[in-house]
Amino acid sequence: MQAVKRHRIVLIVVMLIVAAFVARQIPGARTIDDAFITFRYSRNIVEGEGFVYNPGVRVLGTTTPLFTVLMAAIDIIVGRGDFPNYAPVVSGLADGFTAALLYLIFRKLIERDGLAILPGALWVIAPMSVTFAVGGMETSVNILWMVGAVYFYLEDRLRWLGVFAGLGLLTRIDAALWIAPLFGWQLLECWRESPGKRLHERIPLQTWIATAIIILPWLIFSVSYFGSPIPRSLSAKSVAYIVPPASALVRFVQAYATPFFEFDSFGSLGAMIGAVVYLFLSLVGLLYIFKRKRRLFPFVIYPWLYMAVFAAANPLVFRWYLAPPMPALMLGIIAGAWSLIQSVEASGKVRYAAPVAVTGLALLWGGMSLNAWDVHPDHGPDRPAPNMAWHEIELLYQDIGTQLREEYGVTPQTRVASADIGAVGYFSRATIIDTVGLVTPENSAYYPVDPSLILDDQNYAVPPQLIADTDPAYFVTMEAFVRLGLEQQPEFTEEYALLREISTDFYGTGMRLYGHR
Repeated sequence: MQAVKRHRIVLIVVMLIVAAFVARQIPGARTIDDAFITFRYSRNIVEGEGFVYNPGVRVLGTTTPLFTVLMAAIDIIVGRGDFPNYAPVVSGLADGFTAALLYLIFRKLIERDGLAILPGALWVIAPMSVTFAVGGMETSVNILWMVGAVYFYLEDRLRWLGVFAGLGLLTRIDAALWIAPLFGWQLLECWRESPGKRLHERIPLQTWIATAIIILPWLIFSVSYFGSPIPRSLSAKSVAYIVPPASALVRFVQAYATPFFEFDSFGSLGAMIGAVVYLFLSLVGLLYIFKRKRRLFPFVIYPWLYMAVFAAANPLVFRWYLAPPMPALMLGIIAGAWSLIQSVEASGKVRYAAPVAVTGLALLWGGMSLNAWDVHPDHGPDRPAPNMAWHEIELLYQDIGTQLREEYGVTPQTRVASADIGAVGYFSRATIIDTVGLVTPENSAYYPVDPSLILDDQNYAVPPQLIADTDPAYFVTMEAFVRLGLEQQPEFTEEYALLREISTDFYGTGMRLYGHR
């Protein structure tokens, strides 16, 4: 009987891994602009330029050093230079293991395979997960380290908990927000279980040492190479963008109200109902998990800590910031629903309450998630993809970057300015003057920009003096970023000619390429 059960578990694990991997290969690469920044770092490592964005300039402008090195390592082995297509393969595998681990974790909580498979199965098709996997981001790998660390904590494999925490920090520094509750809970557990012992016996040293061993080489390298292990993008974005008060909180409330993309199926009504229902189910789930599997409690607390920190800091919230808390949020919601179903089942008043309710929820949540996919997207590969896997702006930037290199003869020595530096920098190979300051930190001195230069529906404008002082040969921008500023400067219109404009209905009226007269 035990052998049959083990075989069933293995079969479910394999099915989830394969299904998640396939689901992330179907859409094809739909690369997000920030991913191209990482890919340019990776390409420069492979080509011998070092861990740099602009050759010769040691600035840590990528937020994901581990993913950068991983992409470079793959290219050294494969040798194709096809970074946008490497990433979905890696992310597909990462999401596959995440789905399997979610099943194994939930199975420890409820011990019913039929229900335990639900969090993993929903993660297989989750638009929030698929979008950033095919978008070339490190999100899937970051989430894998988190879910893996939780699994090893439940298994009492504490060194591996430390290893995965270290890998998480190397993948994204905000992994500290899931590591903190996990390590804090472990410390509290150790302290309470070993009264009267020596200090070193009351703290989880083996976990902490494992984490330190993983991150110490990077800390030594980054401090000596860049001067700091902190990505430059954190401070640059905080001064470059104008963000209304509480906007981060609003973004997270909207996301937490629609974890299965209720808005796409039911509009605003679905989001409003979700905000109430999912908050209630999450609270019930927290209580249920606290009573039954306390080591899982810091994991389901994490989404709320994550939201609180971002709400307090109130940065500009990019789409991929919303993905990391989703597995824990979904698991907490499902646990809360199961707690209520069990109560009904225990009453004996409703026959077949559990199978009917679980099947209904699976169909509802799975159906809404699939409804947020588009069979024939209006841009990019004509293959099914999540609606939110929008990358039209990246395709236009790619077109401009390619044109700069092939038509205008841009070389690695040519200076090109742009606010979005990913695709433009990757495809042009030019020396990039980053007007936000991610890889050119000296440009942060031009911020904060005069709010009168920013359109009412925007959060950014290019500082006119920055372009005047840096004097790039070419300048790529969205029209909204220059309408009230640079376009009103006679000096700019005298020195630069509009070489090309691509009409758009986002960020103003179009994407523009200017060239120095």
